[in-house]
Amino acid sequence: MSFFPKIAFQYEVEEYLTKVFRNKEQFKGLCVPVLEHPKLQDILLIPVIGPRRDLKKHSSEVIVGAQCGYAVLRGAHVYVPGIVSTSRFVKAGDLVSVYSDIEGKCKRGAKEFNGVKVFLGNGISELSRSEIFSSSGPLKGLGIRMIEPVYLSPSFDNVLPSHLFLQNLPSVVVSHILNPQPGEKILDMCAAPGGKTTHLATLMHDQGEVIAMDKTANKVKKIKHNAELLQLNCIKAFCYDGTKALSVEKGDDKQEGPPFLPESFDRILLDAPCSGMGQRPNMAYSSTLKEVTSYQPLQRKLFTVAVKLLKPGGVLVYSTCTITLSENEEQVAWALKTFPCLQLHPQEPHIGGEGMKGAGLSLDQLKLLQRFDPSAVTLQGMDINSLQDSREDDLISLANKDCIGFFIAKFIKLNSK
Repeated sequence: MSFFPKIAFQYEVEEYLTKVFRNKEQFKGLCVPVLEHPKLQDILLIPVIGPRRDLKKHSSEVIVGAQCGYAVLRGAHVYVPGIVSTSRFVKAGDLVSVYSDIEGKCKRGAKEFNGVKVFLGNGISELSRSEIFSSSGPLKGLGIRMIEPVYLSPSFDNVLPSHLFLQNLPSVVVSHILNPQPGEKILDMCAAPGGKTTHLATLMHDQGEVIAMDKTANKVKKIKHNAELLQLNCIKAFCYDGTKALSVEKGDDKQEGPPFLPESFDRILLDAPCSGMGQRPNMAYSSTLKEVTSYQPLQRKLFTVAVKLLKPGGVLVYSTCTITLSENEEQVAWALKTFPCLQLHPQEPHIGGEGMKGAGLSLDQLKLLQRFDPSAVTLQGMDINSLQDSREDDLISLANKDCIGFFIAKFIKLNSK
C-alpha cells in the first residue's frame, strides 16, 4: 500500500511519519514501517507483512462476506454489516477467529459453517451474537476488532484524513506520469472515488482546473467529499457519461461542465472501466467471460472521445487495473493505428515492467509501456524477523513489485500540420 500527503505541505515528510506512528496502534508491539519512496517525494510506502503462519485459531468463529474479507486483508477491522455468521455462544469480549466465505454460500445468521472459507486472523468481538443479528434491524459500527491479522497491514482510517490519501502504488504513479502543471485544464474522465483526481490537483498546487467525471451520482458525491476533505478548490466534479462528453455543436467555450468542445484540455487521464483482474487481495471473482469481454468496446468509445477533447501537443494517459492483453496492449495497438496523431511517449517514473508481447507492438514500443504484474513476481511472504533483517532499499524494491496488477500507456497528441 502507499499513500500521498497533500503537496501544499503544512508538514514535512518526517513530521507526517511522526504523526502516523503516534496515531497508530501497534499489533502487540509489532511495528509496521512507513518508508519514503526514493523516486516520488510525495509518496510513503507501507510494506505488507505476512502471511503469519503461527497464529492460533480459536474455537469461536466469525464468518464474513468476500468483500469484507478483502477489506480485512487490507488492514480493516470487521464491521457489523460484513458479518454473515458467528458461533452459537459468541459474547462481547470473546476472542474469535475470522474467516471469509469466498463462495457466498453461508446463510446469514448460521451458527456454524463448513463450506469453503479462508482464515483472515483473530480478533475480539465487540458485540454478542444476539446483538449482531438483532431482530430490531441490522446494526452498524465495529463488530470485530482485529488484533492478530494474517497480514500486518494497519488501517489508516481517520488518520490525518485532511492530509493523507491511501492508494495502491501504481494508482499514484499514474498522476506523476500525466504530470499536470499549474494553470492547466485537466480532465479525469472516469474519476470516482477521486484518489487520482485529488492527487492531480495537489501536483498542480491547486492552481488550474481539474474536471472530474463519473456517471454515477453517489460516486460523484464521493469525489466532491474527498476534494473538500483535502481542501482542494480547483476540482469540479460532474455526473456525466464520459462517452457523451464531446459536444457536437458549437457553444460557449467558457462552459464549465460537459459536454465539452473539441480540443478543450491540456491533459487527460482515462483510467478506464475494466475487468479489474489486477485487484488484490481479491477473495472472489464472479464476472463471466461475456462481462470481461464487454470492456474493450467501452474503453475504445471513451478513448475516442478523449483524443478529440485533447489539445494538439497535449498528453493522454490510459490506464487500467487489469492484466489482460485485450484491455491493455491491444488497446494501445488499436489506438496507434486508429489515431495517426498519437505517439507513444516515455513514462517517468518507470518502476514497473515493460508491456506484454502478443499485440503486434514492437519491442521499442513495449518498453514505453508500464505494466505492474505481481503474478510475475515470486513472493514467499515476509515475517517480522525478515522485516527487521531487511535493508530499506530491499523493502522499497519489494513494495514496488508486490502491488496490484496495473497498466499505463502515455500518448502525446501531435500538432496538426
